[in-house]
Amino acid sequence: MFVLIWSTLFFSARGSNADKGASAWGQQHCDRGYCVTLSERELTAEAGLCAVIPCSFTTAANFTLKHIVWYKCEASKRRCGDADIIFHSNKNNKKAQSGFEGRVSRLEPDMSQKNCSIIISDLKESDSGSYQLRVTGVRDGTQDGFTFIQRVTVSVKGIEQKPTVMIPTLTEGQQATLTCTAPGLCSGSVPEITWIWRGAGGTESYITGNSTDYKTENLTDVTRRHISTLTFNPSAEQHNTNVTCKIHFKGETTTEKTSGLNVNYVKEVCITGATTVRDGEALNLTCNVHSFPPSLIIWSKLGSNETLHTDTGSANLVITNVTAGDAGQYVCTAKYMNNTLKDKVNVTVIWFSKIQKSSGCVLQSEVLTCVCISEGFPLPTINWPLLKNHTEYSVITTVSNHTVNSTVSLAVKSHGNSTVECVSNNGNGEDREILLIHQNLSEKHGQSSAVRLAYLKVTIAFLTGVLFSAVLCCLAKHCYRNKQKTSRSLEMRTHQDDKLGYDGQALQDNLTRNSNSGPKEVEYADINFSLLKRNGAREAARRQESTKTVYAEIKKAVEEREDDAEEEGEMLEAKEEEMVVEMEMKYREPEKEIEMGKERVYSTVNDVTDEI
Repeated sequence: MFVLIWSTLFFSARGSNADKGASAWGQQHCDRGYCVTLSERELTAEAGLCAVIPCSFTTAANFTLKHIVWYKCEASKRRCGDADIIFHSNKNNKKAQSGFEGRVSRLEPDMSQKNCSIIISDLKESDSGSYQLRVTGVRDGTQDGFTFIQRVTVSVKGIEQKPTVMIPTLTEGQQATLTCTAPGLCSGSVPEITWIWRGAGGTESYITGNSTDYKTENLTDVTRRHISTLTFNPSAEQHNTNVTCKIHFKGETTTEKTSGLNVNYVKEVCITGATTVRDGEALNLTCNVHSFPPSLIIWSKLGSNETLHTDTGSANLVITNVTAGDAGQYVCTAKYMNNTLKDKVNVTVIWFSKIQKSSGCVLQSEVLTCVCISEGFPLPTINWPLLKNHTEYSVITTVSNHTVNSTVSLAVKSHGNSTVECVSNNGNGEDREILLIHQNLSEKHGQSSAVRLAYLKVTIAFLTGVLFSAVLCCLAKHCYRNKQKTSRSLEMRTHQDDKLGYDGQALQDNLTRNSNSGPKEVEYADINFSLLKRNGAREAARRQESTKTVYAEIKKAVEEREDDAEEEGEMLEAKEEEMVVEMEMKYREPEKEIEMGKERVYSTVNDVTDEI
């Protein structure tokens, strides 16, 4: 146990000089049977902490040890006196210097162990000096003592050791505990530990109250560890700030350590910049996401899978010379650890109203009609200065996307000007356009169309006339031939009728003569009428077949004429009907004559039969 304590305190007190004096330790110095083991080198220590002077001794054989005494005096003195006592193992001895009271103690209370090591706590820079050991006791029955010439030189300087601060991972909203451990293990008095939070701008505030806790851990009988803890809920405001653990030892010795705080946090996505821009200007938007660690920021446009810009922490979206197509909704996406945050903004592109070249006026039949088409955002309004001098007019306005169409109509007997002004304004700019008046533009267009239509009609009519002429010629020729045939038949039948009449008259005369001459037997004559009937039936069938043939030719001609002139269908149908009626009438007249001839023939035969 002693070896552990001694080594711990020794290396703690020696600090950086431990390696330099390692070879000197363990050297023994003897004089007249009294031996002591000390360090001949200077022992360094820091104010506020402690210093351990390791020591062991032996005495002469006839010497009985009672107490040990430690002195501190100037190195120039050969022997330190009673005034220089800093420690006496006899508690009743009150000669110790007041400045060392309670600060010096032995590491090993048992004197029989021959351990003379001491520990000096709450060091001050004034504790620097030369320390000497003396043993007191009884020798040969009388009080005696021995002062060792060997000394230990202690140098105390300002404290350099810092507290040890332990900071876990800090996350906003999750409770965390910071730990601060005071330097040294043998400070003696309990140090005061204070937490200081240094905010932005270097402002300081002490963290006290229930958020801090203090504890001391006893390692050995003479060594301790002093620890302070700070429990709090980190916030984003504490990110990139500093926390300081300050140790105040007895006296005016202080030491501190400042550590930076990194708090994991993420705030909402924030988009800044003008969202309304004019046509031709630049769009400049910034997406900021306050977070730690920094977030990955992605700019995109709604409805498009294209990534416009990416960056970390903050991303600028810049579009130079914007147009109407750049208007829309833009989305800023922030990817933070396992979280995804989004924000969006509507970008409006404003452009001046502009009158399109398709605007114009038409004067037709004393009615002036003007159309003015203007484009812009916001939607422009269209005014007609012409209407100030008119009370009767009509205005029709239609809107499509970002285009306004205004149509004005008014009756004018005469219009002295050859132009009309259209004024468009959408609040961002005004546009004026002088519209030319086109005289009878619609009529000329109509006339042109009418001429083309008339030309087409004339062509169709000419072709139709040629076709009709050819058909009529064929029909006329055919009718003429049929008429000649009919005339020949009628002449033949007339001749037969005359002959029959002549024969009847002769027969009548004979009968008259016979009656005058006296009664005679009646002579019967056989008259064969079947031939006349057969000839009439054949003539009727022939005429019917001829009529069907003519009608078929007419129908075929009509069908061809319909294919060439569909637009003249109704008129041609009417003409067809007239032609058919006319042709039928022509053919019916010979039929009537033939029928009349038959009737005459039949009537003559009947008369003859009656007479017989």
